Amino acid sequence: MGEVIGVRRSGTLLLIVSATLLIVGLVVPAGRDLLWGIGGALGAIAAAITVAKGLRAGRGGVDILALLAIVGALATGEYFAAAIVTVMVGTGAYLEERAQARAERELHLLAQRAPRIARRVDGGEVHEIDVDAIAPGDTLLLTSGDIVPTDGRLTEPGTFDESVLTGEALPVRRQPGEVIRSGVVNAGHPTTMLATAPAQESTYAGVIRLVTQAQASAAPFVRMADRLAFWFVPLALLVASFAWWFNGTPNAAVAVLVVATPCPLLLAVPIAIIGGVSQCAKRGVVVKGGAALEQLAAGRVLLFDKTGTLTAGRPEVVHISLAPGVDDADVLRLAASVDQMSPHVLATAVVNAARQRHLETSMPADVEEIHGSGVQATVDGMRIAIGRADWILGPVEPAWAHRARRRADLDGSLIAFVARDDEPVAALLFADRIRPDAPGMVRALRADGVSRIVLVSGDRADLAESIGRIVGVDAVWADQSPADKVAVVREESSRGPSIMVGDGINDAPALAAAGVGVALAARGATASSEAADVVLTVDRIDRLGEAVRIARGARRTATQAAWIGMGLCFVAMGFAAVGLLPAAAGAVLQEGIDLVAIVWALRVGLLRPRSARRIPDADAEVLTRLAADHRETLALVERVRDVADDLEEVADLQQVRQLLADLDSTLLPHERAEEAELVPALARITGSADATGALSRSHAEIEHQVAALHRLVDETTVDSETVTDVRRTLYGLYSVLRLHNALEEETAFALIDS
Repeated sequence: MGEVIGVRRSGTLLLIVSATLLIVGLVVPAGRDLLWGIGGALGAIAAAITVAKGLRAGRGGVDILALLAIVGALATGEYFAAAIVTVMVGTGAYLEERAQARAERELHLLAQRAPRIARRVDGGEVHEIDVDAIAPGDTLLLTSGDIVPTDGRLTEPGTFDESVLTGEALPVRRQPGEVIRSGVVNAGHPTTMLATAPAQESTYAGVIRLVTQAQASAAPFVRMADRLAFWFVPLALLVASFAWWFNGTPNAAVAVLVVATPCPLLLAVPIAIIGGVSQCAKRGVVVKGGAALEQLAAGRVLLFDKTGTLTAGRPEVVHISLAPGVDDADVLRLAASVDQMSPHVLATAVVNAARQRHLETSMPADVEEIHGSGVQATVDGMRIAIGRADWILGPVEPAWAHRARRRADLDGSLIAFVARDDEPVAALLFADRIRPDAPGMVRALRADGVSRIVLVSGDRADLAESIGRIVGVDAVWADQSPADKVAVVREESSRGPSIMVGDGINDAPALAAAGVGVALAARGATASSEAADVVLTVDRIDRLGEAVRIARGARRTATQAAWIGMGLCFVAMGFAAVGLLPAAAGAVLQEGIDLVAIVWALRVGLLRPRSARRIPDADAEVLTRLAADHRETLALVERVRDVADDLEEVADLQQVRQLLADLDSTLLPHERAEEAELVPALARITGSADATGALSRSHAEIEHQVAALHRLVDETTVDSETVTDVRRTLYGLYSVLRLHNALEEETAFALIDS
């Protein structure tokens, strides 16, 4: 096997030419030695180039034996043997070219995404200029969707998507005078900025340089075949020397070298590795070559970005706080009717939330976007406004709105308020949810030998640490810039072979610096996928765990195939060493040994990760149906907390009674259906009834808490002590429901489309 010899595709060319010469020589007796000799000479040149490259890099390899075998066979007139060995060398080079063919455009998308044109404001007029012409002090216009071309300071307020640099999915509101960095996207209304640096010295340009530097400084990977050859090559040379001494002729030594040509390493290893790459591809994981697969198998330290990696990477409506007497479904429908006309990322979240609840929106009229505040429109004869608190609430903040703002602060959520006919009626809370398959994936990776798992995020520390605790990481690095992430990767890589997982431009340098970089690209190609060695093309992080298990299985099978082949080579070398196996016969025997090793390597095609379960159609239907019902109960779960927050006096117990009626009619039937259908289905899928024990226990606890609420509100004498007990029970019920939902999403609903 070996590095790709010479120019790209040289292995393919060597295989075609050498095989052709071998076959023609077999068919046409006249001049066959010449043809085989030419083939052998080509093989010797190719092997010599590969050996020279390896020696310059400070390593030997299996190619040394191939070179000595070909040269020795040519020198002793064993042209047939030389031709066969050359075909094997060409085949190995071809296979490695396929296994290690990687995208050589790792900076392509970074450079492609960089803006080429900027809009400079001169004397009230806007002129388009090349970004390279930007000078400090220029006033630049940023329209909606524009990528900021250079670093600067805002002269007007604006809303920006900074996920490419910070990884944070939620848009950020910036005020005049605040620093704005190149590469972020204007996610709001047109605004202006004052350039403080040329484009060549901007943050985005620095990210590109970081990727380049990280890739250039990455340590070379030592391939498996070379590691196994470390002792095989000297031993084969020792046996060949003994054969020359024992037989008194170099022919015996050549015969030893011919059968010692490590074709099991040249063929079986790349076949097994290619098989692993193919198996990963079937699970939606693109591995860019055999070296990447081997590195993935060797990984012991795993680093994750947060946003878009461990979380969904897009904001969702997680809660609706309401003014007294307001219906949440009606508010959501009206808000979605207005937001369907807006490209804002939060507007998309509102529309998606309405669609999930099957709410029919209306076509708005007189849509008006208020720069820096929000949007308003007429829907069904009502004037609906959605936006910032200071715009919607005015000078007086209602008590319910204060509680909503406090909840958003505590939960780390983004908040937008809704007004109906100038009256504030609701607050929408947005958050980036944890992927339900993330905790299970982390546990699976630990079981498969990953010793340290680290979260590296550009987000603030409290949010990153909260996610880290839930997912189960060993350490959290927060508030990290792209350069900081590279430093963390290098520090953590000192503990063992590293794997870095990310999805944004801000992660690209870290992916390039890690032993193997893994990018999530289910929503389209990004700079991270260009800089990565492994790309997940499906929007499921648990496929990484499957890829690691496949990679380790492929490496294990490749090692076994190599040992089997080398063991048979040792036996043949013994016969050749005492003169019982001539070079030509040894070359033919080597083909048989190769076949055995290759057949063993092909077992990689039978690899199936443990998590890749075949879910029966009936059980899949149960999961899908109950998952949909589950999503529809989430708003009711959040209402439990709202009712508890609002409960202050006996009169408020009427809200509790209304809540209990909805729990009895909606939530409890859903939980009972889960106990009757979901629990047995999950037991069948996992093959263990024990896996459903916690789920059944939480169902029972929910029933118990609801029954306790009924007893409290139905007491003959209701007083302040009753109110306290009801509030305590409501908070307890809410906690149980949150844990129960997380358990279901992780253990059951995460299996959908797995």
